[in-house]
Amino acid sequence: MENVLVAGANGTTGKKIVNLLKSSQYFEPVAMVRKEEQQEQFEKENIKTVLGDLEKDLSHTVKNIDKVIFAAGSGGKKVVEVDQEGAKRLIDASKDANIKKFVMLSSMGADNPEEANDLKEYLKAKHNADEYLKSRNLMHAIVRPGSLTNDMGTGKIELKSKLNKQGSITRDDVAQTLVRSLHDDAAINETFEIIQGDTLIGKAMDGKS
Repeated sequence: MENVLVAGANGTTGKKIVNLLKSSQYFEPVAMVRKEEQQEQFEKENIKTVLGDLEKDLSHTVKNIDKVIFAAGSGGKKVVEVDQEGAKRLIDASKDANIKKFVMLSSMGADNPEEANDLKEYLKAKHNADEYLKSRNLMHAIVRPGSLTNDMGTGKIELKSKLNKQGSITRDDVAQTLVRSLHDDAAINETFEIIQGDTLIGKAMDGKS
C-alpha cells in the first residue's frame, strides 16, 4: 500500500478522493487539513491526517508519503497565496522528499489563462503552478476538468490533451480520474483535459499510459 497525501482533503472533491483511496487496495489516504477541528471527521473513519497550511512550511506533511494529490483551492480568496504559491510549496517539499508521483487537480483554461473572460486570476495561478510542476523533474499528472458539478458520477469521460470545447464533469468522475492517475503506469508526465463523455475512465486513461 502506498501512502497518498491529499492536499485539500476537507474540500468537496477532496473528501471524495479520500473515500476512494480508503476503499482502494493500492493506496492509503493521508488527509492534509489546515485546522485541528477538521481532523476529527477523518479520524473517526480511521483515516490518517496531517496538519498543513499551504501558506507555511510543508516539509513535515510529506514524511512517509509515497504520492501526492493536490486538490486544494482557495475558492477564489487567495489564488496567488494558495492555488499558486501553496502548490509550489508542496511541489518543492515533494521533490525534496523524493515523492514518486504528484497528481495536480488543475482546470480547463489553465493552459491559456489570458483567453479567459472570468476566473482569469485563478486560471493564471493554476497555469503557473502547473508549469512549475512540469519544471521540477518530478513524475506527475496534471488533470484539467471542465466545470464541476455535484451530480452522481457516471464513470465515463471524454479525455484529450486539448479538447477544444467546453463542458462539465461530476466531482465523482474527477476524483476517480485523479486516483487512477496515481498509478505508476498511468498518465506519466501527462497533462490532459476531461469532461463528461462516453468512455469508461479506465479505458480513457489507457491512452495515457
